[in-house]
Amino acid sequence: MSIKYDYLIVGSGLFGATFANRAKAQGKTVLVIDKRNHQGGNIYCENIEGINVHKYGPHIFHTNDKTIWDFVNSFVEFNRFTYTPVANYKGELYSLPFNMNTFYQLWKTKTPKEAKEIIHKQIAENPIASPRNLEEQALSLVGKDIYEKLIKGYTEKQWGRKATELPAFIIKRLPLRYTFDNNYFNDKYQGIPIGGYNKLIDGLLDGIEVKLGIDFFAGQDTYRNIANKIIYTGKLDEYFGYSLGHLQYRSLAFEHQILNTDNYQGSAAVNYTDYETPYTRIVEHKHFEFGKQEKTVITKEFPLEWDSEKEPYYPINDTRNEDLANQYKKLKELEQNVIFGGRLAEYKYYDMHQVIGAALAIAKKELQ
Repeated sequence: MSIKYDYLIVGSGLFGATFANRAKAQGKTVLVIDKRNHQGGNIYCENIEGINVHKYGPHIFHTNDKTIWDFVNSFVEFNRFTYTPVANYKGELYSLPFNMNTFYQLWKTKTPKEAKEIIHKQIAENPIASPRNLEEQALSLVGKDIYEKLIKGYTEKQWGRKATELPAFIIKRLPLRYTFDNNYFNDKYQGIPIGGYNKLIDGLLDGIEVKLGIDFFAGQDTYRNIANKIIYTGKLDEYFGYSLGHLQYRSLAFEHQILNTDNYQGSAAVNYTDYETPYTRIVEHKHFEFGKQEKTVITKEFPLEWDSEKEPYYPINDTRNEDLANQYKKLKELEQNVIFGGRLAEYKYYDMHQVIGAALAIAKKELQ
């Protein structure tokens, strides 16, 4: 079969779409394929009752990089949404991230000095010089109250393991803000595309050939031979036929509901931090775009053990998986005419701006 394209891009998520856009801008011929029946990967939105529902979990764009911010805004204008989630612990409500509002809700402290004294006292009551697991790491950083009410249950649900069984390095730091500031992110630029993330992907892939419902591995004898190079954004271990073993992930299940009310919880996200509640959070999508619709759509998010029938969401960055990923990465270096990029292909958790930044950097190097 003759070469028809400069680049075959496997996956139409942010990495693939960004690279495709830059390649087309340089006059390259590009084909994008995706095994799903829609483009956009996990940032895909479905319009329900006039509300852009984040089908694969909430995505809030945030960055300090003006170049990346200007880049995404060149395709769709972003609004001024600021993420201010709420924590629900057995019916008690707390502000996130941990800040002076949280400390007042916990202890009725009114000054940074009072809050610091309580936190330092709790840390000193159980001194841990060398944390052996996530629980000890968290206790050594924030003390008993914050850990037990706002970290322990949520973390154990998220990872499907007891905090004492999780490695300490999962939590490198836990930011404590001694200001009355509920803004979850510190980044200068943050927001949601006006009209939803589909507009961003549509802009990136404008004028580019896209084929949906195509499994690269089911037809790889064909697809490997129609382009000079492959941009691969799928699972790292799958590309190599799981020859060294399976990498592990955490997966998610989403329960979407349409409710006959204009405002269910007053926040885009409420995290349920007790272990007994089976879901980790409830997302109310209309708040991402300040919606005024008569109805609302909420999503309950349930963490799951991953298997081959489920979508992989979060890499499990423990020692076993990191060692295996590094072995696969050595195999990557032997591949000719294949570029690996994105969360799955690098077995690495990325925020959206990091995915775009990586794609722009690789495209610049490749297309010079």
